[in-house]
Amino acid sequence: MDELELLKKQWQTREQEFPKLSYQDIYKMLLKKSSSIVKWIFLISIGEIVLWTVLAFLVPESSREINNGIGLKTTFMIINIVHYAIFVVFILLFYKNYRTIQVTDSIKDLMGNILKTRRTVKYFVIYNVGVSVLLFIGVNMFYYTKKDQLYELMTSTYEGYSAIPPESFTSVFFLSQLIGGVIIIGLLLLFYRLIYGILLRRLKRNYNELEKMEV
Repeated sequence: MDELELLKKQWQTREQEFPKLSYQDIYKMLLKKSSSIVKWIFLISIGEIVLWTVLAFLVPESSREINNGIGLKTTFMIINIVHYAIFVVFILLFYKNYRTIQVTDSIKDLMGNILKTRRTVKYFVIYNVGVSVLLFIGVNMFYYTKKDQLYELMTSTYEGYSAIPPESFTSVFFLSQLIGGVIIIGLLLLFYRLIYGILLRRLKRNYNELEKMEV
């Protein structure tokens, strides 16, 4: 039970013992809570881009050599530049939402800023998940067109693949890619649902309380 709900319950059960909170007091409380949530969204998005950057440095050198050898070095470089640029744009939008919501002075404006923040987060999640799925499909389609070259690179880099006959390599490799891809996308969706989902639900509750006040 959050602070606002607790206070409302206390008003109902012990109304004579507590000073009545004014319309403006409740608004300020909701403004403070909403501002804090949007601030956390902004900070988490920064943490996320730092995390992905760190993980990029942890990619095994052997994987980099395979992708470079098959001709994906330039493609990945361009994709990374575009992706980071878009990611930074979203971070700036989150910061703008945070700064805007801090100086909101009416219920109508606060409700509008909450809706704007929720839309921005949803677009951010859709973008990240969508890009991950499309990149996974696109890279593996490219791998398939270069499967003979890929087999040579994989067998010369990883001993385990050298034991796989050429006629079985395609099935084994792409099945492992599919399983790995599903797991990674699943974890990504779980991360967004747990982290951003919780924050968006809290913003939604604040919006509902403001809606009741406006009636």
